[in-house]
Amino acid sequence: MLKIGLTGGIASGKSLVASRLRELGAILVDADVLARQVVEPGTPGLTRVVEAFGPGILDSDGRLDRPKLGAIVFQDPTQREVLNGIVHPLVREAAGTIVSGAGPGDIVVQDIPLLVETGQGSNFHLVVVVDAPETVRIQRMVHSRAMTPDDARARIAAQATREERNSAADVVLANDGDREELLAKVEALWTDRLLPFAKNLSQGARAERHVGPVMTPYNSDWSRQADRLAARITVAAPHHILAVDHIGSTSVPGLAAKDVIDLQVAVSDLGVADLIADQLAAAGFPAVPGANRDTPKSIQPDPAEWQKRFHASADPGRPVNLHVRVAGSPGWRYALLFRDWLRSEPSAAEMYEAYKRKLATTFAADGGTSAYADAKEPWFTDVAWPLMDEWAKRTGWQPPSYMSSAEGKRGQ
Repeated sequence: MLKIGLTGGIASGKSLVASRLRELGAILVDADVLARQVVEPGTPGLTRVVEAFGPGILDSDGRLDRPKLGAIVFQDPTQREVLNGIVHPLVREAAGTIVSGAGPGDIVVQDIPLLVETGQGSNFHLVVVVDAPETVRIQRMVHSRAMTPDDARARIAAQATREERNSAADVVLANDGDREELLAKVEALWTDRLLPFAKNLSQGARAERHVGPVMTPYNSDWSRQADRLAARITVAAPHHILAVDHIGSTSVPGLAAKDVIDLQVAVSDLGVADLIADQLAAAGFPAVPGANRDTPKSIQPDPAEWQKRFHASADPGRPVNLHVRVAGSPGWRYALLFRDWLRSEPSAAEMYEAYKRKLATTFAADGGTSAYADAKEPWFTDVAWPLMDEWAKRTGWQPPSYMSSAEGKRGQ
């Protein structure tokens, strides 16, 4: 199943988005609804809340008086943490029960107001944030919820900042226009990205790519995207993955590149790589048959030393190449050295970019990048390797050591 985490600041329009996604066919798990259910009269949740805040937070019918409780927790962060510590685990448990009943091809949307604050982003294939300027949200709360401006600002201050929330997003739906504009964005997201993503997941297939070698100016968001992806991948097989490193052109600040993020997953051996293949596929990165060997380099001619497992993203909205390599192997070392060399030597990055642009022009009419990639291969051996090897010796460069991580994971 495709798991979507939906969030947004108070009065951002998140509820409208959630409602439309449910109408389109998603299974909606509404954390606000669950948060009410887990503290209904007679529940263990309500008992614990009363123990923490006293019987004064109940109304005459023995139900939770939400305005009274809100007046306490939204003015005192410590009290808010106490409440969250009671309610959030109960909500996650209830949500898990609903999710477990979904089918392989379903799209499950979990509407979680505090998704970013509670660090749940890596549990989803995508995080969708509904965003609106603070001034707009305050205006909505004053007009629609009868709040004072000060109360509205206090509610906003109790949540993650707009920047924090958007930085955690794979998709940002801007809601600074009218209702119909937002709904059109939701429907486009559903049709163009979520439906094909869910289909690819259920079939264990990578997203199709029909774009040639188009160079894109460096995007500073590539690094943040890589971090989010790496966190999801690690969560998929935490006891077997030693590290996930951002490699390739998008990992080099200032370097133009194809808009494809390359990540290297370090494992202890190829048996582990095969063992976690299904987990990586479930996380959104199915294996690609017939792509399990790096091209042997003259610096290390034994093809067996260059074995890897190759996966790619099932998400049509974010192309990703996932190289699963054995920590300490020549291919693993080469990828890290090449990245660090380009990061440290501006002239090397300029040389590489010029070469890529030349080849991109040559193969511009292609509907893919295979010929472009094949044409680049001799450059890595004949040009890059002597220079980066000399740089490594001169600077004392060494690859990272994952031995402590490996020993810790073996003991789990």
